[in-house]
Amino acid sequence: MLNQQREIVILGGGPSGAAVALGLKRIGYTHITMVSEARPFKAMEGISERVVEGLKGAGFQHALKTLPDPSPRYVTWNGESSQANTERLIDRVAFDQALMMDLAMQGIHVIQGRVNAVKSASFGHEILVESCEQPIELKADFLVEARGRAAPSAGLKRIRGAETVSLLQYWQGPEMERRSAAQSFESGWAWMAADEYGRRYLQLTFDVASANLPEKAKLVEHCNEFLTRLSEAQPFLQDAEPTGELHARTSTPILCEQACGENWIRVGDAAMSVDPLSGNGIFQTLSSSLQAPAVINTLLTRPDKSRLAQQFHQLRLTELFYRFARIGRDFYAMEDQWSDSPFWSKRAVWPDDKPLHLQVDISELEVTKRPVVNNDLVDLAEVVTTPDQPLGIWHLSGIKLAPVLQAYREADTQEVLVERLLNQGLEKRQVVMAMNWLRQQGADL
Repeated sequence: MLNQQREIVILGGGPSGAAVALGLKRIGYTHITMVSEARPFKAMEGISERVVEGLKGAGFQHALKTLPDPSPRYVTWNGESSQANTERLIDRVAFDQALMMDLAMQGIHVIQGRVNAVKSASFGHEILVESCEQPIELKADFLVEARGRAAPSAGLKRIRGAETVSLLQYWQGPEMERRSAAQSFESGWAWMAADEYGRRYLQLTFDVASANLPEKAKLVEHCNEFLTRLSEAQPFLQDAEPTGELHARTSTPILCEQACGENWIRVGDAAMSVDPLSGNGIFQTLSSSLQAPAVINTLLTRPDKSRLAQQFHQLRLTELFYRFARIGRDFYAMEDQWSDSPFWSKRAVWPDDKPLHLQVDISELEVTKRPVVNNDLVDLAEVVTTPDQPLGIWHLSGIKLAPVLQAYREADTQEVLVERLLNQGLEKRQVVMAMNWLRQQGADL
């Protein structure tokens, strides 16, 4: 059996699963089936320009066309109000439908249905899907779990942050310009968004252990009382009425300690989900999914490098998880009005006290071997590691950095360094780039 003819089944049709599908198709895999279940509730999500670039890099076209122009984002945090920045507010239902169009254009088979059961063994997987009330049995040589936070834990060990719940409800009012807002309060924080059709999406986030939430029947009233006290909520509530719909969902940061095996992989929120405060949901989803096709390709075509591929995927996930966790920690720590309350005190110190960015000293740079993606395969290569980049940097615009650092340490003068870099085959413009990179690391040139 040709490896490109292996049956690959992807569970979940969000950005992570779709990015993996398009990546595998680009490599040459043709037997790809995705099982996608429609989102059970309406949602709006704010994305940054980094997400837009990630979508372009993944090969999405129809999904990009659904993106609106950036709209203002207002923030009241630690008692100070500002229009901090902008974000693009996307309708997730329309966005997810556009993702499916992108897959269809590439000839990827998509089954709309619910996964009822998955049986996995070393020789493959059996998946039972309910589609249009008809059972469908699928067999897969390789399984991609991309069902987001809803993905079963499968008995895998997980690292969890502070247990957090987000309560989303809808209001309807007159037309208004797209906008979003965030505001902190003593027992949590709120995110609010509105589109030009008068739909409002109002979400409150609480600490599970200390929120003292009422029974389900009284949750809507409880949330509405909170919203009426928030200054940033007033433009969203004006002349609007609650629809009575409310959705509770976990927003606890979670990392799977094993997110890859010889014939399976977890990507996106199914592998690592971050606190929504960082505003990086789709960005981190794409970050953990764009390199997954190379991991899968290695597992299927180079079994001798199976452990290396698994290590690469897990290391990348873990580094992303803690980086995003520290972004959230630092933002929580900025709010000191209620630093003693359970919500804020837990989150201002988790996951650790390690700085988000570490000062780089060129003496601390090391050349070591780390797994990298090379021609759609995971391979071992010499990279430069720094305290701020523990996974290592292999290339800078096509320039291998390990030889650059070695040349710097062996050269007595700048002229000798330039000569050594030219002897490595670098062009003059590349030598300039390499020298600039060394200066950024603290080299005295």
